[in-house]
Amino acid sequence: MTATTLSPARSYVAGNTWLVAVIVVVPTFMEVLDTTIAVVALRYIAGGLSATVDDGEWVLTSYLAANAIILPITGWLSAHLGRRNYFLASIAIFTISSFLCGIAGGLGQLILFRVIQGLAGGGLQPSSQGVLLDAFPRERQGVAMTLFGLAVLIAPVVGPTLGGWITDSYSWRWVFLINVPVGLLALV
Repeated sequence: MTATTLSPARSYVAGNTWLVAVIVVVPTFMEVLDTTIAVVALRYIAGGLSATVDDGEWVLTSYLAANAIILPITGWLSAHLGRRNYFLASIAIFTISSFLCGIAGGLGQLILFRVIQGLAGGGLQPSSQGVLLDAFPRERQGVAMTLFGLAVLIAPVVGPTLGGWITDSYSWRWVFLINVPVGLLALV
């Protein structure tokens, strides 16, 4: 296929497929990592915000529920906003809400920001897959989806270990703030 027969998205990235793959997979890794990274920090989060551990579990539940709510309408949002715009908006909102989670002054604020983070993060996975399928030619799409699959499989395994190390070495707030530089880099 020549560049003239490719769709505008494909002609733009045809020479930079691996760069696009890394740029797209890193925010997805970050989003999936957030499903498990806060698990080990729950006691510290609850203690730091003067809440019970049971109430602190809403930090996890709110994120996962919001993530599940947005997934079914991601295709519609992507079609109406444009895949690129929706992907970038998801990264931006995810990054901002991660920062807000890190500076939350109370459990209610943290839960609210986790809901926003989950709504933004839920759009990253399907959008990433769409961008990868657009960027790679049909015969290389299996490789692209394997890269995506590796990120999605490794992130929840790394999450608790990384969350524990961050919480012990720094503060539970850095479990969320770690997303900010990664998100800003992904936006650029």
